[in-house]
Amino acid sequence: MSSQMTEMLKGTLEGIVLQILSGQPAYGYEITARLRANGFTDIAEGTVYALLIRIEKRGLVDVERRPSEKGPPRKVYSLNALGQDYLKEFWRTWSFLSEHLDQLRNGGSR
Repeated sequence: MSSQMTEMLKGTLEGIVLQILSGQPAYGYEITARLRANGFTDIAEGTVYALLIRIEKRGLVDVERRPSEKGPPRKVYSLNALGQDYLKEFWRTWSFLSEHLDQLRNGGSR
């Protein structure tokens, strides 16, 4: 992945992770695995964990501690109502940007 792609992804990773959680609750490693399964192969697990801490502090997810077969309990993240609102706004913004970037690339206004 190019450094330009990495920089662009930083700004959208929050929305991508929230979209993953909109399907079903998950813990950090599961989220990383789903990202990789969807083509985001170069995202480090540490990046995902740092992001999860940020979205938890912002109140976009609910967290439940569940026992783990090995090691300490897992923190399972689920999207709450505030997170759903944020996700809707993320997709509205994404659609706007995508449409206008396509217009620019295709020669300007329609």
